[in-house]
This record gives sequence, structure tokens and C-alpha cells, in this order.
Amino acid sequence: MNSQPKRPYRENLTSHGLIYMGEKEHEVTVQNLSITGALAELNNNWHGEDIKHIFNILSVSTTVDLYLPELRLAGEAEVVRADTTEDNHIVLGLEFKDVAYYVDKWQFKRKAYRKNLSDVGHILLNGEYYDFISINVSVDGLMIHITESIAVEEGTVTQFEFKRLRLHGDIKVIWVDTLPAGTFIGLQYLNIQKDDIRGVPCFYK
Repeated sequence: MNSQPKRPYRENLTSHGLIYMGEKEHEVTVQNLSITGALAELNNNWHGEDIKHIFNILSVSTTVDLYLPELRLAGEAEVVRADTTEDNHIVLGLEFKDVAYYVDKWQFKRKAYRKNLSDVGHILLNGEYYDFISINVSVDGLMIHITESIAVEEGTVTQFEFKRLRLHGDIKVIWVDTLPAGTFIGLQYLNIQKDDIRGVPCFYK
């Protein structure tokens, strides 16, 4: 009797998308997919030092951001295997970590990819600094949660600090939702350039 756990069924397919590693976006072609992961090939040909550079990146961190609009998948995955092919392509075995499947397409109509990221920051509201927890971040702004109920006007321009991404400066309140659990706020950067934001991909459509 075979007691080995069965490998999840993998569907062979050809789908295109992007991954973000080493603070750069790379085009990929997904070769097969299962409920737990995928096999993706980096589209560019790589040679010598380029291949070594990719493997050096993975030696620092094996976590990548994944964006597959054709399959309506987005989120984080871990590189569990990396190989090179005879024609100098790099193939990555990916295990899904925090990947969401979007039944509706409206999530992909946003300008930029939103990365789930929970960390502490500070924001000035009504003349007082409040601690917040980030919900998600993008190269355009972030969504935050403050545990207190606060009356904040949409359109308010204020200042914030978010050390995790080394961001600080002016920010604009786009929307506010006050609930029993606290205040949720959508914010837009005003004086921060997209190139200044490290660790968060654009993944523009």
C-alpha cells in the first residue's frame, strides 16, 4: 500500500503574468497550476552573471509577489525550486502563501496592485498623532486601521510615517469608514514618487 501523500493535481496551461523579486518586475509564463502552487518560467533569456544574480536574490529572500490577471490570481508566493533550462530560461516552482482568487474583475480595475501588509505607522489627524496598522499598500497609497473612532473629513491633507517602507510626508484622505472596530481610512501619497517605494510592485494593467 502506498502511504506517500498525493501531489495536488496540476493543470497544464499557458498563462502570462508578472512576479516581483529583487525590487524588479519580471514577466513570466505559467506552465502548470494547482491549488497549492504553480510552475512559472521567466520570459527573458538569462546568461552567466544574470542567472547568478537571480539565484543571489533568491538566497536573500524566496518570497515573491505574484500577479496573474488572466487567472485572476494575485498575492505572495514562495520559490521552493529554481532551475535553468537548456535554452537559458529560469523556471521557478512556486508555493502559494497569501494568494487570492478574485471572482469578480473589479479588483483588477485598480491602477496598481495592492499588497497585503500589516505593520505599524503614525498619522496626524485633527492635530493629534495616532498609531495605525496598515491593511494593504500600493505604489499609490495605503489602507490603514485606527482602533479609535475618529471623525475625519475626506480630502484632508496631512502627514504620516510608515517605517516599514521608509515612507513619510504628505498624504491625502480619500475615504473614511468608521465602524465599531475603529476607523478605516484610504490614503493617497502626495509627495512620494513610485520609484521611492521599495518592496511593493506596481503591476499596472
